[in-house]
Amino acid sequence: AMQVRVAVEAHEQKTDVRERAIEVNRLENAADDVLDQALTRLFQEETNAIAVMKWKEMFGLLEQATDRCEDVANTLEGVVVKHG
Repeated sequence: AMQVRVAVEAHEQKTDVRERAIEVNRLENAADDVLDQALTRLFQEETNAIAVMKWKEMFGLLEQATDRCEDVANTLEGVVVKHG
């Protein structure tokens, strides 16, 4: 979210939007890797089915948040490409 803010500020100042968008995309990919590791560990280590469901839901919400950040960065990048 902090890098999305930096990207929006870069857009307002008309500087380095593409580089900021690339960083947000990199962070989203890293978050995907962390999610995969967390889910693997959850299913390997947690024996309580209700706890698994709760954590899986929490991880899903975090994944949605990182995906939305990536969407914002892609939109900003698209605006720059389209409108200079």
